[in-house]
Amino acid sequence: MDILQELRQIAQERDIPVDELKTELELALAVAYQKFKGVTSEVTVRLDPTKKSGAVVEKEIVGELLEAATQVSLDVARKYDPEAQIGDFMAFEIDTNTFGRIAAQSFRQVLNQKLREVELRKVLEEFEEKVSELVTGQVVRREEGTVVLQVGRTEVELPKREQVGTDDYRQNERMKLFVLKIDDGYRGFRVIVSRSHPNLLRKLLEMEVPEIAEGIVEVMGVAREPGQRSKIAVQSHDERVDAVGACVGPRGVRVQAMMEELRPEKIDVVPFSEDPTTFIINALSPAKVNLIRLNEEERSAYVVVPDTQLSLAIGRGGQNVRLAARLTDWKIDIRSEEQAAAEAKGEPREETAS
Repeated sequence: MDILQELRQIAQERDIPVDELKTELELALAVAYQKFKGVTSEVTVRLDPTKKSGAVVEKEIVGELLEAATQVSLDVARKYDPEAQIGDFMAFEIDTNTFGRIAAQSFRQVLNQKLREVELRKVLEEFEEKVSELVTGQVVRREEGTVVLQVGRTEVELPKREQVGTDDYRQNERMKLFVLKIDDGYRGFRVIVSRSHPNLLRKLLEMEVPEIAEGIVEVMGVAREPGQRSKIAVQSHDERVDAVGACVGPRGVRVQAMMEELRPEKIDVVPFSEDPTTFIINALSPAKVNLIRLNEEERSAYVVVPDTQLSLAIGRGGQNVRLAARLTDWKIDIRSEEQAAAEAKGEPREETAS
């Protein structure tokens, strides 16, 4: 085999620096040489473009020859170099084509392992800085529930638990991904990404809203039911800038861009407040609130809304009040005016809490 030609081809295909690959290839050749010669002592093999075969083995110059595969006698060495001394090393050309099937197989195994180690190290170097950041991936295939996507030259994994039920994950579909972690498991290093993590929405906001990237507007909380609905609490550090307006954008263009990426997820942007009463009222938007009583000790809120607003406040399947409770970190009990009046008279009521 033409070692140098194969070296350049592999380096180009794997996007690995030739010098780095050369080192790994020499180590693999050394293992193959050991197998071919049946020796266990340490062997150094170097690629040498000046030689026809492209490779040489370093042999130690000795007074008494015990192992021809790794040693050369002083008498023989001085035929090549009159100044050779015992303990020096001398390079001898080796024909890798004569290594035989077992040695060649060993060479392939070691080389593949070394290439994998190099590629995994590249993955680490590339993605260590991208953990907790957004990347764009293209769907490649499915593997037992896991969606595999291509990000640059690296395949990343989207496990079932990080997927969104409303996403199709069609072949070649491109989508934004939140880099969750680099997992060092039995299969080696794997880049794990997410479509369901709340921080995916945070990072989308940073991309779409310059005021957030600049620190003028801050995201104070995100509550998400992936693929269905999300609530985001924001506040402005500049009284001249409306936090909600900045996130929604002119004619809703910014929030619309995020919803397009997370389709069909609906996104509510509400103003944050240090005052729990105000924050809870904001979080229950678009429903109107008539009355709110807080229990600081239990961190719970008793909320009364107009009769016509009860279903809006609770939301489909309790979603609106559930997200509001998660966003504010308060337990929220919602009553209509009619229910609240009945309770005041001591009549039994239905539970509508979150």
